[in-house]
Amino acid sequence: MLQSDLYYLSFLETDETSIKKSKLLNDIKSCGFLNDDPRLNHFNKKINEYQDKNHLTQEEFNDCIDSNICILNKIFKRDLIIPDFKSFTEHIDIIYEETLKIKDGDVASYIPQLARADPEQYGISICTVDGQRYNIGDTDIDFTVQSCTKIINYGNALEELGTDEVHKYVGREPSGQAFNELTLNKEGKPHNPLINSGAIMTTSLIKNKENHADRFDYVMDIWSKLSGGIYKIGFNNSVYLSEKKTADRNYALAYFMKETNDKKIIGFPENTDLDQTLELYFQCCSIEVTTEILSIVASTLANGGVNPFTGEKVWSSDTVKNVLSMMLMCGMYDYSGEHAFKIGIPSKSGVAGAIMTVIPNVMGIVTWSPRLDSIGNSIRGVEFCKLFGDMFNFHIFDNQFDDTKINPLEDKYNTFKIHEFSELCESAKNGDLDYLRKLFNKGIDMSQKDYDGRTALHLASSEGHSKVVDFLVNIAKVDINTIDRWGNLPLDDAVKNNFTEIVSILCENQIEMD
Repeated sequence: MLQSDLYYLSFLETDETSIKKSKLLNDIKSCGFLNDDPRLNHFNKKINEYQDKNHLTQEEFNDCIDSNICILNKIFKRDLIIPDFKSFTEHIDIIYEETLKIKDGDVASYIPQLARADPEQYGISICTVDGQRYNIGDTDIDFTVQSCTKIINYGNALEELGTDEVHKYVGREPSGQAFNELTLNKEGKPHNPLINSGAIMTTSLIKNKENHADRFDYVMDIWSKLSGGIYKIGFNNSVYLSEKKTADRNYALAYFMKETNDKKIIGFPENTDLDQTLELYFQCCSIEVTTEILSIVASTLANGGVNPFTGEKVWSSDTVKNVLSMMLMCGMYDYSGEHAFKIGIPSKSGVAGAIMTVIPNVMGIVTWSPRLDSIGNSIRGVEFCKLFGDMFNFHIFDNQFDDTKINPLEDKYNTFKIHEFSELCESAKNGDLDYLRKLFNKGIDMSQKDYDGRTALHLASSEGHSKVVDFLVNIAKVDINTIDRWGNLPLDDAVKNNFTEIVSILCENQIEMD
């Protein structure tokens, strides 16, 4: 049987000669794949051609999936980084509702445009390395990236010049001081790229021999590539003008660093135009995104610099490693050490209210809520990270066998202790039809027996799971006459427990066979 035939059969209802289109679309959506996923363009186009139909024949189904079979294979087999995405997002909903109650904190006020933000707005977006996405709350509202731009500018500088050259100009240690402190390390360099002085320095390194307009275009192009180009990256000119007008401290930092050039300490690169460097830095802070966009950027970092949707390698794995290391150590202002200790996931915050979190090889998460604490981090965002860290074992030093936390990467029945047949038995016993469909789509033998000669059909029949029995009998076409070592048929188990619906299904199929 062809793989596409298995997929088709797994969606087929009993007594139907074609599959429900809604069932197919809901299955894809439940796995976290949205309509604007560019990898599903052909599939969506074909589905729309059959928009007047509620059902798809096998020929129509094959026509729809043909050109996007690679990603659809992963979906139908649940061969995804988060296999049970629906369950995972249900837990995210719980954390969201809990943190939504928080009313503490104030919006940033040192820039007038930021002070006008609605303090009640709150959104969370998630994007995995497979492109599974989830959005809850105000995820389509534009906000400026602010300090989140620091990690992008640092990455851009690393890509262009390499680690050794970049760190001639900027250190890589936590400063122990406020993010805008007038201080340098003992070598006369900014302590790291994620405080203001370090971010100004890394900005000065980006394409510094080109004209200002081309430098900004380059930065915007990288942002677009990191986000996969699904949504347009914006720019908020009024925030930029406000940034520039209220930038006395940043100008002071820049001239403080420029003074080191005169003392024959490295300072800025040769021939740096300080005004243009600062203007480029303010422009980068004023780039405008949504949580949806920023979560895709975060997922590209989680994916080693490769965008999940385009497959383009935007940054090298070494660049990403260095960026994430800085985020873990220095990404949350004066809360960075505490965040690394408690949550243990690389994160970067911005005073517009975003917190960008990267779980390497798994996903990117972005929270946005303008209410800030005294340090400058979003209060709701920090609390989300705490609750997320308590619920899931994503701390960098969490043990994978820790059963006090949820491991979303693990299949429900596929642990280190059991094997393929146990998955079949456990899902049948628990009435988990969705998981059985996944196993069916993988081509697993649904008629396997245990040491007592009992099959998945025996288990489903004895537990009263009529939908599972119906699937196993009418779709998977298992043998209903398999006898266990006590001489019992699945029908005997159903009769014994008075599961009349299952008895009816088995008897009907017994008659057909006779």
